[in-house]
Amino acid sequence: MILVLNAGSSSLRCALFQRGADGPAWRAHVAGIGHEPRLSIDSVAVAGERPPAGDHAAAARWLFARLPAAPTAAGHRVVHGGLHHAAPVRLDAEILSALEGLIPLAPAHQPQALACIRAFGEVWPDLPQVACFDTAFHRTQDRLAQLYPLPRALINDGLVRFGFHGLSYAHLTRAYPKGRILAAHLGHGASLCAIRDARSVATTMGFTTLDGLMMGTRSGAVDPGLVLYLIRERGLSADAVADLLNARSGLLGVSGISDDVQVLEASDASAAREALDLFTYRIVREAGSLIAALGGVDTLVFTGGIGEHAAQIRADVCRGLAFAGVALDEVANAGGSPKIEASGSAVAVRIAPADEEREIALSVTDALGPS
Repeated sequence: MILVLNAGSSSLRCALFQRGADGPAWRAHVAGIGHEPRLSIDSVAVAGERPPAGDHAAAARWLFARLPAAPTAAGHRVVHGGLHHAAPVRLDAEILSALEGLIPLAPAHQPQALACIRAFGEVWPDLPQVACFDTAFHRTQDRLAQLYPLPRALINDGLVRFGFHGLSYAHLTRAYPKGRILAAHLGHGASLCAIRDARSVATTMGFTTLDGLMMGTRSGAVDPGLVLYLIRERGLSADAVADLLNARSGLLGVSGISDDVQVLEASDASAAREALDLFTYRIVREAGSLIAALGGVDTLVFTGGIGEHAAQIRADVCRGLAFAGVALDEVANAGGSPKIEASGSAVAVRIAPADEEREIALSVTDALGPS
């Protein structure tokens, strides 16, 4: 059995997969780590058990004691693999040390994944562990797509566009291995990716997960001069600017109400509507850029929590992409059907469930070989 651990900033998803199986034998999700932890098993909330009010390592150890079967290997989602990891890798002390050095580039996710890796190693020190990187999928991009127009010395030091959500996009390519795909991973964190024949061509996130689209609490791309203004003229420290752009912007900041699309859609406040409109406007504008990078688009795929469940967001995005030949079947979209393009649409429009855990399990099998 392969144990998959997907550590978010305040959550931990855990799943057991039999090698070669299409779906998990068991899934668990601990949300609210560090605040008010909540447990669900196989997507059903469990009221009788309260995870420990500690960190990700404590949550992981608590879940290990509740596994229905013993693992033979572990696979971990690690957000940042840097420049040198374009594929899953079996973990050892040297690689762990290198991944620790990338913590400043993904401070809300990298430490949590490393904590889970260490927790597993403490319980099962002799079992293999494999790191699967969100950045790896994008290493197929042309060099120009990865460069910032910075002094060459900084480029050579690795200040380039990395891209993220790669495990989600890699999973989509198993269903869509050919053609020009515009993939929209829309959730609390959101990005777009231009994919040609299962290879990343361009993506909206860059050096960090703060770039690109407007998100739940993240601003997405802003003028670098705005950051300098906040520091020089408003007197904000670097940490205060980081908090503002990462935790107090996006849907939450613009609406002043919530980072939850469902809450905003139910609100009568004009600021809620404006936040949603800005969210879709930014998606459409960035989508146009990626369609240009692809030289056209054959299929638009929505995934992630918002992409899979927010019919109005999908409708607004498709309306904005009518210029590219996108036409939506409103009834199919409202019903959440997998295929939602209208008859005669020049672009296929699909909804695909995100399943990073299955992608990790398949990657572990590939990395370790058949049992």
